[in-house]
Formats: sequence, C-alpha cells, structure tokens
Amino acid sequence: MQKEIRLENITKRFPGVLADDHVNMIISAGTVHAVVGENGAGKSTLMNILSGLYQPDDGRILVDGEQVRFENPRQAMRRGIGMVHQEFMLVRNLTVLDNIILGFEPSRAGMISRSVARRVLKDLMNAYKLDVPLDETVERLPVSMQQRVEIVKALYRGADVLILDEPTSVLTPQESRVLFAAIRELVSRGKTVIFISHKLGEVLEVADRISVMRDGRVVGELPASDATERTLARLMVGRDVLMNFTPPGKPQGDPVLEVKEMTVKDARGLEVVKQVSFTVHAGEVLGIAGVAGNGQSELVKAIVGLVPTCSGSIHISRRDVTKASVKHRRQAGMRYIPQDRAWVGTCRQSALWKNLLMGYEHYRKFSRFGLLRLDVVRRFASDLVARFGIKTASLYVPAGTLSGGNLQKAIVARELALGPRLLIAEDPTRGIDIGATEFVRRQVLQVAEGGGAVLLVSQDLQEVMALSNRILVMHKGQIVGERMPAETTEEELGLLMAGRATRGTHDGR
Repeated sequence: MQKEIRLENITKRFPGVLADDHVNMIISAGTVHAVVGENGAGKSTLMNILSGLYQPDDGRILVDGEQVRFENPRQAMRRGIGMVHQEFMLVRNLTVLDNIILGFEPSRAGMISRSVARRVLKDLMNAYKLDVPLDETVERLPVSMQQRVEIVKALYRGADVLILDEPTSVLTPQESRVLFAAIRELVSRGKTVIFISHKLGEVLEVADRISVMRDGRVVGELPASDATERTLARLMVGRDVLMNFTPPGKPQGDPVLEVKEMTVKDARGLEVVKQVSFTVHAGEVLGIAGVAGNGQSELVKAIVGLVPTCSGSIHISRRDVTKASVKHRRQAGMRYIPQDRAWVGTCRQSALWKNLLMGYEHYRKFSRFGLLRLDVVRRFASDLVARFGIKTASLYVPAGTLSGGNLQKAIVARELALGPRLLIAEDPTRGIDIGATEFVRRQVLQVAEGGGAVLLVSQDLQEVMALSNRILVMHKGQIVGERMPAETTEEELGLLMAGRATRGTHDGR
C-alpha cells in the first residue's frame, strides 16, 4: 500500500543545539526521495524522528493525511515505515532467516514456525527480486548481502516506506548498481524510498526528488532532473565547492614507506594480510581501494604499529620500524588519520587543546624538564583552530562535543601540524559533509605537493581516483592489481575489489 509522508514544522532541540528548525517536507508515495546535507544539517535527526527513534518537540507527521506520533521504531514499522541504518543491526551468529523474523516470529500451536516464515520470505524475495541465503549465518556474508538482508527484513516486517542511510558506503560500483536496480523494483511495486547519501552523483542517478538541508532547515527542494552535483553542493554548503582535484605530478622522490612481504594475522590466528609489498615515494599519493573487510584495516594498523606483523618488514625513510613503537614511528615522520575518529583518533572526554597536542607532548618545543609549557601549547592549539577552520566554542570543550566534520578537521590539523614525511590516511572523509570533505582532500594533497608521501586507504573509489598517482586494489588480504587513475575506470576497480581478475599484474614498485 502506497504511503505519502508529510512532515510539517518538525522541530527538535538537544541541549545547546537546535537540530531541526520547523522542517517541512512532502515525500510522495511511490518515489525515491533523497535527503542531502552537511553533517549537523539535521537530516539524520529528521529521519530518526520519522522512524520513531526520536520524538519531535514541535510539529507533526502525517501518513496518508492522518497525524501520527511514534514513540519507538516498532510503532513506526506498524505504520509501514522502516529504516536500514548505515551500521547494520544484525546478530552475526544467527542465520539470515532468524535475523529477519527476530521479534516477528510466526507461530503455529504456540511454537515458532520457520516453515511458515520460509514460505513467506520466498514469496517476498521472488516478488522484489531480492534473493538472500536464508540458512547462512550473517557473519559469513559479504557486506553487500548483509545490506540486502536488512532490506528484506524491513519488507518482511511490513515496510512500505524504506529509509536507507548511506546505503552505498560499503559497496563496489557493481554492487551499488545492483542496489539501485532493487530500489527501482521496490518503487515500481509501490514502495517509497528515502535515500540519504553524501555521494551526490548517486543521488542524481537514483532519486526522483531531492531535499537539501542546511543548519536544521530545508534550503532547497527540486526534481533530480533539474539538479547537478555543483548546484546541490552550493545549496548544502552555501558557497561554491571544489568538486575536482588533481594529484601531484609524477613523483620523482626517494622511497619513504617500504612494505615488503608483510603478513598479519587477526585475533583468531587467520592471515588477513598476505605477503603484501609496495613502496610509497616522496611527492606521491598511493591509493589503496577495497571493500571493507579485505585486510586494509589490518594493513594500516600494522604499518602504524597498532598490531604486530607475523613476517615481512616496514621501513620509513630507510629506517627499519618493523618492531618499533608507535612513538618511534612518529619520530621517524609518520602521521596517521584513522578511520575511527571518535575512539582511535581522539580522546572524546579530554579538552580540544589536549587532543591537538597528542603525540607531540614530549617534543622539546612543548615541554621542559617533564612539564608542559602551557602558554606555548595553547598558542599552538589556537593557531591550529584558526588555520584549519575548526568550529568550537573554546579550546577547553571536550573533543567529543565537536561535530563529525570539525572533529575530523582537528585530527587532520594535529597530524599535519609539523610537516609529516609520511601521512597514512584511512577513509579520511568517511561520514563527513561535502565542505569538510573538500577541506580534508585539499590538505592531503598539500602533503604530497610539499614533498611528503601519502598512503590513502579509502572505500570511496571517487576519492581514490581523484587524489592518487597510483592505485592498488586489495581483495582477501592480497594486492590483486595496480592501476594508474587515468588508465582505469571505477568499474574495472570494482571488479578487482570483488575478486574478479582483469588485465595486468601488480609489481608493488
């Protein structure tokens, strides 16, 4: 049954923050409606209100003309509204079937009837062309299939309106196209899809209509056919945004990072990085692409010293750091922008100025006789806040109170403050808005332009292709291909990421 959603004057306040400010939006039945905006624009809060996670302070929600108020997601689902979150809500050690029916189990004679569930699910999968392996455990599925399970789960529970939050963030281009085909099939059968994404090209490809939010308000709404990436970016940020980047010219510098025959095992003793070798030169951005869970994270952690290697070697500026501590690797010129900015990149409870100093506290410039030179430290922190445009009430607020984009800027500011020889950037723009993305990408390129070496590990293929001089692709812990950005396509890289060999081999250089 098709459902029209009307959001009228939705307002939501948190302590010190007006998240949504009298938001009005009409989501027509049987369409794909995209909602875009910077971090902190209010779109996630709005969708959490629609899906029952939050309740509005003011305003109302109408479903097919009837005013509703959801106290929890289960109530929203009863009215046909379900949300597939960016972080999947699946029990990894249960089967797909048990995950789908959990809390909604059909019964016969007071007992759970999996046979009834299986019959209903097979009819549903056939209708929407969304096949999932019902008897497989979730932990054995690739992320693209886990996402499909989440969609089938929402449909099984009665969703007529599906909210998809950053649904392509962990997919290859080929997997994204499969998802878009599934979305079109859903819409053709009367479902409504609300699509939240930072990838404006994908929004234009899949959406019928687009709402743009900024500072808690809707600042523009238009048909996708009338929009461009540039116009959407301008509405989101309030200014023109640099959309295209050019990596530095062909590097001629000496090797800065040399990884040779490196193998890493996980906590279970399984090899997750297998005999990996490559070199990053001064003035070069070397990109590594791959679907999440194929060894990139363990590779990075081994290079920066957070996990041990089983074999192989790591050299920074010809210095063997294979067994060295993180501190000694940083003294060799290494800097690290981690994927997890909240729990690895910062100490959320500590003041911003302390976070900006982390890793430098033993430098002679900042301490004397074991005591911090607080006047020097605070000038240093103030300078970074100004230079990198970090929006904060003061240097003394806890880092965890900053928005995602500003927290990322703080990490970038700290890691680039004293001119790194080697920058390792892991998904540096993941989950941040287009304005902060533009800023971070510019800073990454400036490291290479200044003669430093950059290892860029990202699941965003557009980012890898825009910033890299060379691209390596990882699959199941191995480097399976090397490409020059000008001589490849996202489609070819996507095939390599999925383990389907294409032309050429990898030499590591």
